[in-house]
Amino acid sequence: MRGSAASFACGLTRRSETFGIEDDPAEADGMGQPTYPTDGWDHGNRMTHPLPPAFADRVWIVTGANSGIGKATALGLARLGGTLVLACRNAERGEAAREEITRATGNDRMSVMIVDMANQAAIRSFAEEFRRTHDRLDALVNNAGVFRRHRHVTLDGLEETFAVNYLGGFLLTHLLLDPLKASAPSRVVNVSSSAHEGSRIHFEDLQGEGRYSGFRAYGQSKLAQVLFTYELARRLDGSGVTVNACHPGVIRTNFGRDDWPWAVHLVRPFFKSPEKGAETPIYLASSPEIEGVTGKYFVKRAPRRSSPASLDVDVARRLYETSLRLAGLG
Repeated sequence: MRGSAASFACGLTRRSETFGIEDDPAEADGMGQPTYPTDGWDHGNRMTHPLPPAFADRVWIVTGANSGIGKATALGLARLGGTLVLACRNAERGEAAREEITRATGNDRMSVMIVDMANQAAIRSFAEEFRRTHDRLDALVNNAGVFRRHRHVTLDGLEETFAVNYLGGFLLTHLLLDPLKASAPSRVVNVSSSAHEGSRIHFEDLQGEGRYSGFRAYGQSKLAQVLFTYELARRLDGSGVTVNACHPGVIRTNFGRDDWPWAVHLVRPFFKSPEKGAETPIYLASSPEIEGVTGKYFVKRAPRRSSPASLDVDVARRLYETSLRLAGLG
């Protein structure tokens, strides 16, 4: 493989689906007890067995949860206990995932809520219904993603890759900030990708109307996620809501399969399993080891420096303000 195809294959399948992708724990009240209880936490495995009582009251949302990394992340969080919302576009596939996860974990405190991350009205309806039916939110995992070789436009008039991979999560996060703040300490996890490296935000052609490439659109959307992570972390400083991003690895899923170039099909058998890819999102959503850690980019459950373009504060601020307008929030 050469050029952009090689880079893409080294970063493609780490996002999941929508369609078919160090610090010591803070102490509370000066009593030496972490505000995220750690009863039953196995520091070696980053998992627990049996289910720890510390997680019994947790509420988690995972978008794109009916397959790939999303389903594997939901499975891992279900094992920890608490209440899990599978945010899926397809009700039948979502229910199949819920039944499978319940059988595997014994956790039946799980529901499927329908949301199309390409449709802002659907995202608003999802958020409204969630706020109506749940009184807390401990972690939101923005995992849903799409890859399109050819340009597609959403009902909102936006390029689909940008809308699903980035702007949909941006909107959903803002609509759920109140329950996140009310449940603090709470977390936002953005499942990004190493595909953000070498990309830039094309403000002059954000929707790919002048020039479109699946690789370029995907890389831009993943860079936007990282920039959003850093900017929102700055804006939420002191709120008790942490925001982190991660690269889950090159993962063997069906994500964007119909749009893959032939080179990706050749190397796909060597990709990691969704279960391996879910380890870092699960860790960021639940581990007491990173309580209070915010505005970081993680790879293999460890913070890593993201691309130079992702560290540009002015670009992050400009993208944030632009996104508020595109999402109807500004």
